[in-house]
Amino acid sequence: MKKLLVVLFLMSQSIYAMADGQSDCDAAAGSYLTGSVVGGPTFASAKSYLKGIGLSHTHLKVQSDQDGQVYDVAIDNVYARDYVKNSRSIPRSLTSIQVGDQLELCGELYSSGLGIHWVHNNCNVTPDNAHPDGFIKEVAADGTEGDNLEASQAYCYLWQ
Repeated sequence: MKKLLVVLFLMSQSIYAMADGQSDCDAAAGSYLTGSVVGGPTFASAKSYLKGIGLSHTHLKVQSDQDGQVYDVAIDNVYARDYVKNSRSIPRSLTSIQVGDQLELCGELYSSGLGIHWVHNNCNVTPDNAHPDGFIKEVAADGTEGDNLEASQAYCYLWQ
């Protein structure tokens, strides 16, 4: 009986964490996605520059809990807390994401294909559907969500 109560408690905590993330994402004008990492991370070199700063990305593949589809997740490296200017590698904080990890994502779905981007803060700009105040968080086995891995505002000046 005690084991059953513990299992029910853990399940309720997991559901609560997911519901909280959904509410946060709704308030941030984003699309919400949870799932398991099935590929990546991989580095994508900068294709454009702003004020001399390369806008490189890290990509992951996540199998969605919502629909079972595999989504490409495009992560802007400049929002990682440990981004190194014009680096040609994945920020260390993002290399910690491994196949099998559970993620909680808020961002903008790609208009074509299966993918999500804008999984980062919006530099205190009022969010809208095309520019959500997104996030990417690892979710522990007990349902506890981690910090937003894309919360740095060090390079927000690029868009001012």
